[in-house]
Amino acid sequence: MAAHRRSRQRPVGGTTARAAVTVVLAGAATTAGFDGAAHAAPRPTPASADVDRLYREAEAATEKYNGAKEKADSARERLRDLQDETARAQARLNKAREALGTVAAAQYRDGGLDPALRLMLSDDPDAYLDGAALTERAGSRHHAELGRVRAQLREIEKLRGAARVEVKTLTTRRAELGRHKRTITEKLSAARQELSRMSPEERARITGGSDRAARSAGGTARDAALSQAPNARAAQAVAYAHRKLGSPYVWGATGPDAFDCSGLVLAAYRSAGVSLPRTTYAQIDAGRRVSRSELLPGDLVFFYSGISHVGLYIGDGQMIHAPNPSAPVRVAPVDQMPFAGATRVV
Repeated sequence: MAAHRRSRQRPVGGTTARAAVTVVLAGAATTAGFDGAAHAAPRPTPASADVDRLYREAEAATEKYNGAKEKADSARERLRDLQDETARAQARLNKAREALGTVAAAQYRDGGLDPALRLMLSDDPDAYLDGAALTERAGSRHHAELGRVRAQLREIEKLRGAARVEVKTLTTRRAELGRHKRTITEKLSAARQELSRMSPEERARITGGSDRAARSAGGTARDAALSQAPNARAAQAVAYAHRKLGSPYVWGATGPDAFDCSGLVLAAYRSAGVSLPRTTYAQIDAGRRVSRSELLPGDLVFFYSGISHVGLYIGDGQMIHAPNPSAPVRVAPVDQMPFAGATRVV
């Protein structure tokens, strides 16, 4: 009987334990600031890694867009040159045709009578013979003019054929630009949506500090970077990048007030009189490769396996870069992203 009573008491003990757990949970919920609607708590925010991935994908598409735009601009310039050259060739052709028409008209006017009969009827045979010699020379000139016209026609057709090729190339590049632009827009829109669902702490990790925080890297750090640069042009590029701290990121921009990542380093070296390619894929081959241990201020540092991001090294393991549309141009550690290589351009 005693054993039976103990077994009947177990459910009572279990009920007491469950009640105790309920009280503890309720207290914890109260402490956490929950109210009676705690069951409707906001959905968990997505991992910031998703936003990083979307920005990386958008930046990869941006570099492809930049490359396609560079090729489209070249095609447009070649087409414009071909059109100008065709217009000049057409003017030369018109002039040659006019000269040819004058010779042909003169021959037509004088060609109605047999030369012997014209000699017999002529009041001045000597003058006629002189005119016959002139006509013969005019005929030779006629053949020369005709040859020039034919050559100019061939030249114009060749120029027009080249122009048709450039029109086709330009059309292809424009379609490519449209595809990359749609990809960029889609990725950035998705990133904005992810950011809007993040907690302030997660969002701060992505967006970084304010412009004031970005500019706080100046002064002593900047002077040290300039003194360690290998030459005056590298120092000028570093100085330019420091002046642009806090500038907004805008995809496709190369300054002076907004930049994407490759646009920033392009503008920095442009200020030093050095011309760099437009895209990260080409910039990595624009100079001498250097190892991470050899880095000096002014070197270009590249990230990710696809070489889709670049920054300007400023010394002490730091770089200046244009991160993404949620963060301005700022100073960041080189080891913040997967290192892919470095190039010294001067």
